[in-house]
Amino acid sequence: MPDTDSPHSPDGTDSPDSTDGAARTGAEPPTPADEEPTRPADDPPGDRLRGWLAALVLGIIGGIVRFQDLGFPTDKGTPVFDEKHYTPQAWQMLRNGGFEDNPGYMLTVHPPLGKSLIALGEQLFGYDGWGWRFTAALCGTLMVVLAVRIGRRLTRSTWFGALAGLLVIADGVSHLQSRMGMLDIFLAFFVLAAFACVLVDRDQVRARLAVAAAEGWVGADALGPRLGVRWWRLGAGVLLGLACGVKWSGLYYIAAFGLLTVLFDLSARRAAGVRKPLLSTLARDVLPGLWAFVVVGLVAYLATYWGWFASETGYARNLVETTGSDPVSVARGALGSLFENSVKILDFHESLVTPEKPHPWESKPWTWPMGLRPMLYYYDGSLTGCGAASCVSATMLVGTPAMWWLAFPVLAWSLWRVLGRRDWRYAAVLVGYLAGLLPWFLNVDRQMYFFYATPMAAFLVLGIVLVLQQLSRVPGGRWVVGVYAVLVVANFAWLWPILNGDPITPGHWQAELWLPSWR
Repeated sequence: MPDTDSPHSPDGTDSPDSTDGAARTGAEPPTPADEEPTRPADDPPGDRLRGWLAALVLGIIGGIVRFQDLGFPTDKGTPVFDEKHYTPQAWQMLRNGGFEDNPGYMLTVHPPLGKSLIALGEQLFGYDGWGWRFTAALCGTLMVVLAVRIGRRLTRSTWFGALAGLLVIADGVSHLQSRMGMLDIFLAFFVLAAFACVLVDRDQVRARLAVAAAEGWVGADALGPRLGVRWWRLGAGVLLGLACGVKWSGLYYIAAFGLLTVLFDLSARRAAGVRKPLLSTLARDVLPGLWAFVVVGLVAYLATYWGWFASETGYARNLVETTGSDPVSVARGALGSLFENSVKILDFHESLVTPEKPHPWESKPWTWPMGLRPMLYYYDGSLTGCGAASCVSATMLVGTPAMWWLAFPVLAWSLWRVLGRRDWRYAAVLVGYLAGLLPWFLNVDRQMYFFYATPMAAFLVLGIVLVLQQLSRVPGGRWVVGVYAVLVVANFAWLWPILNGDPITPGHWQAELWLPSWR
């Protein structure tokens, strides 16, 4: 993520002109976090280089961890768990030229982008484990780089940005989902990239308002200054549209990040001295924001259906003509068919309930923050080679407890920082986390699984890093931060066999299952 307007001190602590709410001596600031001064124009060149080197090095480490033995495990050469849905569909899209006709399931339950990305890996490596999972591993690796850049921007510290990248590498959910031919890691990637754009847009808005204030024309108009084209906000809209092109749950982030940018704009205009900041925000920022997030996002979403629009035999491509239906819209032809098919897909999702025979690994959203009900993707108890008569090879989606079990304390502290200190950094991370959690409470009867929490993982990491930065400012706090980082890595190393399917003894397998709900 670019470093425009993002100062850092060489030792990783906040610089004297930092604007993250930290005082110049390490104490709390005398002004609320949303009234911060605008940051200087640039950060020290040496630290900028260190920031990019940290992102590069951790990205390489994350790539090695994600890509190692990527083709294992398989189910006798076939996909495992929900890969059985998406990887054949991706292969079909590759053969058909970008669309599904889906004769096996007679239903496409998700938009095409995630399957198109899987198809890219299959085109490069063929229809095998590497092909199914290549682009997932690539996106998971890029999320490490994004975490470093976002963490650095939030904390104004290269060291804590690097810590964010390390924690993402060591997160079990991010790791395993990066090694599965499923859709959720793509959703998480686009959401995190959009969040990065929102943060850069916030900094850019404050920088532009600072220029207006310095030149004395911030109050020349009662509605406040115009801010020009906000390319980063447009970029966020495109990325969120692509997120919806993977799964419709991307809509939650459009609403959440759209509201977040409006609040950022209101805070920035107030801090810059605009006479009527609320009216100014409504007049200058809300409508362009809707354009960026809704209109641009919709165009990006529709673009993911390019192969379907260009086809004649894609599933439901001619639904309006073949059924004689008349959708409640001005759209006819392909757009009308897409609308009608989307209604059917929505009904499928909302009615996907199992009150009598629930899926054995189903979970509800109140269990997700601590990962109380993980998911078993693969299990083979007939192997040898672990030093025992029989061996177990399994992959289980489980969040690293050293991080996930801290979710509620981190959420509570974040709420205090938002409500008590008006700390924008915690507010931003909290919005991203809760956008991945709260909407699922609207229909708790439907089938849900822990992998739906994949986009939450990076925001949990960012929240932990913000807390650790504050902890580092108290006597002995840096030692605690260092010990905690080692503990997380050790916890990840302990989980390694059940995240990667390494053969282990049955006793070792039982020792990996820490809670009764993990069994």
